Amino acid sequence: MIHTLPAAFTALEPYVARFAVAGTANRAQLRSDTSDEERQAFHAAAKDLVAPALDLLDNTAFADMDAAQNNLLNLCLTFAHIALAVEIQSSDEPRHAQMRSHMRITRSPADAIA
Repeated sequence: MIHTLPAAFTALEPYVARFAVAGTANRAQLRSDTSDEERQAFHAAAKDLVAPALDLLDNTAFADMDAAQNNLLNLCLTFAHIALAVEIQSSDEPRHAQMRSHMRITRSPADAIA
């Protein structure tokens, strides 16, 4: 298996291809494009690893991050979107997804650093 994350986060490897996306608009769209089952599985796998991941990432300058750390950062940023769907919206997520289609995120200030 090719590891695309720092060693301590190999449990998240199955989610890199789908959830380690760059760009706020792409992460917001992914939230709408994933099934409840996909969101639940990613959330369950990542929820206890986000804090340690952020601790690791906080100790590395953004410009010095390698590809594995960048994937981890993108997973953490995607987790913020997915956590809203799972923890806050819950069974109302499909209804909110329909409304989000009329108010799309196109970019955010954070996208300027990527």
